Amino acid sequence: MHRIDLRLDHITKVEGDASMDVTVNDGKVTDVKFAIVEYKRFFTEAMKGKNIAAIPAHLSRICGTCSNAHVMAAIAAAENALGIEVTPQTKLLRKLTMHGLVSRDHALHLYLFVMPDLFGKDAFLDFDDEDPIQHQLLHDGFDVKSAGNHLSQLVAGRSVHATFPVIGGFLKFPTPEGAAECVEEMKAVRPAVLRLIKIFMDAPLHLDRKTKYMALIPDDTFGYIGGKIVTDNGEVYEQKDFRSHLEHTVLPYSQASAYKYKGESYMVGALARINLAKDKLHPNTKESAAEALKLFPSTDIFHNNLAQAIEILHSIDESIEILTNTVFTPEPVIKVPMRAGTGMGVIEAPRGTLYHKVVMDENGIVLDGEVIVPTGQNQVNIERDVSAIVEPLIAEDESKEKIGMEIEKLIRAYDPCMSCGAHFLKVKWKGK
Repeated sequence: MHRIDLRLDHITKVEGDASMDVTVNDGKVTDVKFAIVEYKRFFTEAMKGKNIAAIPAHLSRICGTCSNAHVMAAIAAAENALGIEVTPQTKLLRKLTMHGLVSRDHALHLYLFVMPDLFGKDAFLDFDDEDPIQHQLLHDGFDVKSAGNHLSQLVAGRSVHATFPVIGGFLKFPTPEGAAECVEEMKAVRPAVLRLIKIFMDAPLHLDRKTKYMALIPDDTFGYIGGKIVTDNGEVYEQKDFRSHLEHTVLPYSQASAYKYKGESYMVGALARINLAKDKLHPNTKESAAEALKLFPSTDIFHNNLAQAIEILHSIDESIEILTNTVFTPEPVIKVPMRAGTGMGVIEAPRGTLYHKVVMDENGIVLDGEVIVPTGQNQVNIERDVSAIVEPLIAEDESKEKIGMEIEKLIRAYDPCMSCGAHFLKVKWKGK
């Protein structure tokens, strides 16, 4: 048995530790175990006994990267339990909150984590500032991420652990001056996003493998809140029925809960969303990204990166439209009497479908809760893809170090978010 420690000190600053066991016999992969460790931090257990009003801020601490997604899912679950129907303005502000999150989060992943693979660099900051292309990409990366941050700060108060969105509405509202500044910044970075799309259209990384795709698809436009859960086979599920199609799968070697759909692995995330709903993208996005969109629906797992780049463009285009055509006015937070109930909150986080469930008593005290994150849902699919990518490399007699690097690139394509600060991936090789 050989063990290789691949330290991702400069690239994969994602949350959590991951390990992988790969068993190879006679040139064939016979077993893959992708384990997410130090994952259970008992957030759902700690929900119990808290007032429902405290739950969004509490659950946002699950993740420092996509915390605002947990805020929005927790709010949706609470409002579902309480029977709150929010105003059209609140719905617009929540769209903008998610657009800010998606723009910032995807930019972080694509520029800082994935792009070094394309240029043979250890880290994004290793790019050559004297090289015109790398110089441009360096500035593009920070400019696009900054635009997403500023949109989040304008609408949600902060780019992480948002303070303005609450159960029943928002505490503060964008000023016309702030909205105008954001619009100009997003217009300025739009050409950078088009360059990003071109980079990932031409990227040399590919793995074609058919799998199932699933996403929450809004009824009106492409987005991340509202609608129904849809699969690539045409099945449609109401949000409240998520337990009827998600099959909890125990992986004894992993701390994360894994899931299957009808006994098979499936994928959530940007690739699933673009595959299932590319026709709902903003008209300006469809026009500017027309060549890239011809590649979808796609079964190339690495096109998840391209799909994320397209989503950044959509978020910018729709945000510009909303902020240009809307004057936000202060309105009170909707408050209703407390009641006993169960609520489901389902949204599309940057990495895929995020499920929150809350059970509370007549005083608004939480009795139970559940959180299902995208990375847990993708876990079994990642194992299948590792098998698919490793066997051809073994046939080519590639070194274990080379194979390990290719596994890392594949895992990065999923943009996994594991908890508690992963800085390396351990691959244990077994067999011949």
